[in-house]
Amino acid sequence: MLRREITSILTTRSTMNLKRISCLFDSPLFCQYQLLRRLASSSTSSSSDSSFSRYINLESKNVVVSNRTYETSTKDCSPCFSPRFNGSYKSPENGYSTSKKRAASTLIHSTDSSTAHKNDAAIHVEQHPSKLKPNFNDPKSAHGTKSTKEILRAILVFQLCRIKPLVSNAESLLCWSNRIVGKTFTDFLLKQTFFSHFCAGENANDIRAVVQSLRSNGIENILDYAAESEHAEEEKEHDEDNWMTMKQRSMSIHESDTYSSSKGNNQPARIYDYQSEAKCDEHLAVFLSCIRAVRDVSPDRGVAAVKVTALGNPLLLERMSTAICEARNLFQRFDTDNDGIVSRDEFEVGYRSIFYDADKKITSLLKRLDPQNTNKIDYISWSKLLSPKDLPRLTSKCRKIGPLSIATPSDEEILLLEALHNRAHILCAEAAKYQTRLLFDAEQSYYQPAIDNLVLELMETYNSVTKTSIPIVFHTYQCYLRDTHKRLRLDVERSYRFNYHFAAKLVRGAYMVGERERAMTMGYDSPIHDSIQETHDCYNDAMDYLLRQKQNREHNISSSGLQVMCATHNQESIEKTINLMKDLNIPNNSSTVHFAQLLGMSDHLTFTLGKHGYLAYKYVPYGEVNEVIPYLLRRAQENSDMLGNANNELELLYGELKGRLIGF
Repeated sequence: MLRREITSILTTRSTMNLKRISCLFDSPLFCQYQLLRRLASSSTSSSSDSSFSRYINLESKNVVVSNRTYETSTKDCSPCFSPRFNGSYKSPENGYSTSKKRAASTLIHSTDSSTAHKNDAAIHVEQHPSKLKPNFNDPKSAHGTKSTKEILRAILVFQLCRIKPLVSNAESLLCWSNRIVGKTFTDFLLKQTFFSHFCAGENANDIRAVVQSLRSNGIENILDYAAESEHAEEEKEHDEDNWMTMKQRSMSIHESDTYSSSKGNNQPARIYDYQSEAKCDEHLAVFLSCIRAVRDVSPDRGVAAVKVTALGNPLLLERMSTAICEARNLFQRFDTDNDGIVSRDEFEVGYRSIFYDADKKITSLLKRLDPQNTNKIDYISWSKLLSPKDLPRLTSKCRKIGPLSIATPSDEEILLLEALHNRAHILCAEAAKYQTRLLFDAEQSYYQPAIDNLVLELMETYNSVTKTSIPIVFHTYQCYLRDTHKRLRLDVERSYRFNYHFAAKLVRGAYMVGERERAMTMGYDSPIHDSIQETHDCYNDAMDYLLRQKQNREHNISSSGLQVMCATHNQESIEKTINLMKDLNIPNNSSTVHFAQLLGMSDHLTFTLGKHGYLAYKYVPYGEVNEVIPYLLRRAQENSDMLGNANNELELLYGELKGRLIGF
C-alpha cells in the first residue's frame, strides 16, 4: 500500500499532492529509508509498479530520486542534518520520537522516467556536509543564499573589474564623475555597486546584518575598519619628499636579502602616512572601536585586523627595520663557519674586532646569550639581546662608524618606537579582555622586520600559555617572499622556547608590483620568488609544515594551541589543506585551521567551506562611504589580474541565475 500511495503522488504534478507524501514520513517503514532534502523538479511519469521501482526500490533498500540512487540502511534511521533540514529521525527504540512537522519540510518531485533509465549510478544517501568532500563548483552552494539582486550586482561588479583600463584609471574617473555629476550622485552609484559588494556597511550597526548572514552560513568575520585619512594623499607626498633624506640616514635593509613585499591577490592594502603622533592616536581609537564591534557582533570567534603602519610613522618603521637587519648581519659576521650558531670563541673574536669595551662586557654578555653555558648562541637568543632599543648602548662602543652605527635609532626615535609599542599593547590588552583575536597584517618589506619584532613581542606576552588557552595575536606571513619558510621555522621555534601559542595567517602577498619596482630602482635583487609556481610551493609547504608541527609536538603545551589561517583565494591550496587535515586526522571544525577570503570574492570557496563545517572567515571591511571608496578602488587596482580573470566566479553566478530563471 505504501508503494501505491507514493506512486500516485510521484505521478501527479499537483503541489498539494506532492505535499501529501509528508504524511508518510511517520510510517515505520519509511523510517528505514532516508530521502534527500532537495530533489529535482517534477514531471509526469508512468504509475506502474515497474515505474515506481525506478524511484523507490524497497526490496533493495534504495531510494531513487532525481536520476540518482540513494542507498539506505535499517540500522541507522537518522537522515542528514543540514541548514535546510531541521529535524531528526531516530527510531523509537533509541528513545527519540519522529517529528511530522520537520518531515513535512521535505518534498518529493517525480523525475522523467526516460532520464532515470539513462542514469543508474548509485550514490550514498546524503550525509552531514562535514563528512563529504567539498564541491567548490556548485553554484547553489556558492550563491544559493543570495538574493537575485545581489547576484545581478555581483555579475555587474565582476564584469566591470574585467575592464582593465577602467580599473587602472578608477581614481581619475572618480574625480571626473565628482566634477560632472556631483559627489552625491557618484557616492550613491558606488555605494549601490562596489561598496555594497565589497563592504559590510558604514558603522558597527550597519554591519550586523552582513555578519549575521555570514554566520547563518557557518562563516565568521574578520572586521577591518577600512577608512583612510582625509589627507592621505597629502601625507603620502610629504613622506615621499622626505624619503631621500631618510634613505641617506639608513642603510638598505635588502643587503641581507631577507625581507620583501608585493601587490597581489588576497591581502588588503591601505596607505597610512602621518605628520604627527596625534594621527596615530586617532587610528588607535579606531582600532579599539573595531575590537569592540567584534565583541558586539561576533563575540565567540570574531577577529579584528590591524595594520602596524597605522600605529606609528612608516618612516620610523623603515628605520627600525634597517637596524634589525643590520643586527642580523652582525650575527652572520660573527658566525664564521656559517652553521647558524655562534660559539663563545666566535663571539669573543668578533666582539673584540668591532667594540673597544670587550674586557668589561664580554663576560656579562655571554652570560645573557648563553646562560646554560652550552657554547651555542643562536639567532633567537641574539635577537632578544639586540633589539632596536638596545642598539644605542651597544653601538656607542664601536671602534668606528659602520652600517650598524648608522642604522642605530636616535633617542627621539626610541621614544617614538616605545609610543608605537604602547599603542599595540593597548590594543592587545583590549582584545585579550574580550577573547577577541587580533590579526596583524603583513606590509611592505621595508617595514616588515620592525613589524615582525613587534608582533613576536606581543605574541610572547598575550599568547602565553600561562594566560590563555587560545592565541590572541596572529601574525601574517607572505609566501611570495624567498625567506618566508626560514622565518616561519625560526618563529615557531621561538614560540616553543618562550612557551606561547603560535598563530599565523598565510597569504601569498599584497605588494608585489611596488616591491619589484623599488628593488629595480634601488638596485638590489628582488626578494620575491621569480615564478608564481615558487610562490604556490612556498605557500603549500608552509601550511604542511605548520600542521605537521601541530601533530608532531602535540605533547608540547605551546604547540597544542598552534593555529593557522589559510587566507587565500587559491582553490588548489585549499584542497591541499583539506586533504592534509584528513591525513592528519584534524576535524573539519578544529580551531587549528581557519580559512579566509575577502568579502565579495571567492564565495564558492568560503560558503562551501562553511557548509561543510570548516572554520571559514570573510575579511569584512567597513567604514564611511566617502572614506572607504578610495580604499576599494586601490584594492581593485592591486588585484586587477585576479578580478580580471574571475571566469569561475562569473560562471557560478550565471549558473545560479540561470537555475532560478528556468525554475530549477
